[in-house]
Amino acid sequence: MIDQTLLPREFKVIECRTLSALKEAILKMRVRGAPALAVAGAFGVVLACKEIAASSQSQEALKKAVAELANLRPTAVNLSYGVQRAFSAALRGGTAEEMFEEALKEAKKMLAEDLEVNKKIGENGAKLLKDGDVVLTHCNAGRLACVGWGTALGIIRTAVLKEGKRIHVFACETRPLNQGSRLTAWELLKDGIPVTLIADSASAKLMRDGVVDCVLVGADRVVKDGFFNKIGTYMHAVIAKEHSIPFYVAAPLSSFDLRRSEKDVKVEERGKEELIFVGREQIAPLNVDVRNPAFDFTPLRFVSAFVTEKGVFRPEDLENLEKSIQNGSQNGSISV
Repeated sequence: MIDQTLLPREFKVIECRTLSALKEAILKMRVRGAPALAVAGAFGVVLACKEIAASSQSQEALKKAVAELANLRPTAVNLSYGVQRAFSAALRGGTAEEMFEEALKEAKKMLAEDLEVNKKIGENGAKLLKDGDVVLTHCNAGRLACVGWGTALGIIRTAVLKEGKRIHVFACETRPLNQGSRLTAWELLKDGIPVTLIADSASAKLMRDGVVDCVLVGADRVVKDGFFNKIGTYMHAVIAKEHSIPFYVAAPLSSFDLRRSEKDVKVEERGKEELIFVGREQIAPLNVDVRNPAFDFTPLRFVSAFVTEKGVFRPEDLENLEKSIQNGSQNGSISV
């Protein structure tokens, strides 16, 4: 995987050969982004199966290792989805070696699926963007957050690289870990897509000035009354609503958890050092109290549409989407 903590200063591919190494990479956000976490979680099960087989430990030890892996990032549903899917595949094996092979087969399948899903999201979402649009985005929902292509940025990538539309992006820096400035800006520049970096707090002025045509973000978990995404998303949604600017959410079906609501989801709180330091530079007193929620919740009333691999859905059509997920059909998709 790409070590995302080093970008944009250094591009480095790292290998996680043990479960503990992968868990460290997830916690330190060397790998991040909901779809990427799903696939990383699946390969974590593969590593767990390999280690259990090598040490002749019991299946109970495997269950414990898998449960710990699934709960490393509690807000994003994709990690637990990927872990559960690979673990269910592993249970088809009769021996430790067979469990490893079954988990590996499923993880490789998920690897290929993610790229296919992202490209379908891109095709569906690109229809919402007009030639000449200015799009504001928050955090990073590009190929770095996935196996490849991206969700929100995948839509922009499809519109520009596949359809030839002229799109300009305002990328919010996304404090405190600056995924917008470090990752989104880096990705878009690599693709030759015009991007302007802004402070998170500048979005209100730009929307009020009428220079933003739509807001496009990803999602870490979509529930029946709204969605969770990187902290700061909610304020952009409120401002967009105030100024009648469309607010679109791009997410694969693996991010939808429509049996749950906001109150059922734990919001991850991260360490105080992320706010006290920028890199190695101290910018706040060491003894200051800190609240550092990694995500916030945006109610459905602020969302114009959800873009998925099955199509584009208005919030009021989520019930149809849930039925579509359950029966595996394309029914319920609508045009916005």
